[in-house]
Parts: sequence; C-alpha cells; structure tokens
Amino acid sequence: MLMAINIIIAIAVISVVLVLIYGVITMAKGGAEAKAKSNILMRWRVGIQAFAILAILVGFYFKNKMRGG
Repeated sequence: MLMAINIIIAIAVISVVLVLIYGVITMAKGGAEAKAKSNILMRWRVGIQAFAILAILVGFYFKNKMRGG
C-alpha cells in the first residue's frame, strides 16, 4: 500500500514540474494565444499540485499508521 502511494506521489510531483516547465516555456513565447494557453497550464498545475499535496498527506497518514502512531 505504501509503495503504491509513493509511486502516486512521484508521478504527481513529476507532473507538476512538467506542467510548470511547459507553462513557463509557453508564456515566454509571447502573444495572446500563448498567454491564454499558459494561463490554462498554470491552472492545471495548481490542480495537480493540490492532488500531490493530498497524496503526500495520505502517505504520511499511512506511514504513521503502519508505525503504530
């Protein structure tokens, strides 16, 4: 169970980084279309980041439960 949560956390964190990088690159291109696309990507990043934080909290919870705390 804990290994699955660790994998989910890793995927979520990597996804946040990739979307952030893609959004910054898109924003650097300039123009109205790039600005709109970058804005959408940053909103996606916030959602994925919220999921990653939730997954980390769940991981801490289960790790603490397994330790007997």
